[in-house]
Amino acid sequence: MTPQFMDVKSTATYLNMSVQWVYREAPRLGLTPYKFGAGRNAKIQFKVSDVQAWAKQQRLLS
Repeated sequence: MTPQFMDVKSTATYLNMSVQWVYREAPRLGLTPYKFGAGRNAKIQFKVSDVQAWAKQQRLLS
C-alpha cells in the first residue's frame, strides 16, 4: 500500500526545497497541511496526491 501522506521533510525533499520553506510558504501557495495529534507531539503532513498535483501545476510552458 502506498502512503497517502508525507511528512514535512519528505515534502521538502520531493519539491527540492528547504524544510523552512515548506512550513512557511507551502500553505500560502496552496498546499494544504494536515495536522495529526495535538500539542508538542502534533505532526504536520501533506497528502502525496496534493503535492504531486501542485508540483505539476508549477510547470512552465514554453
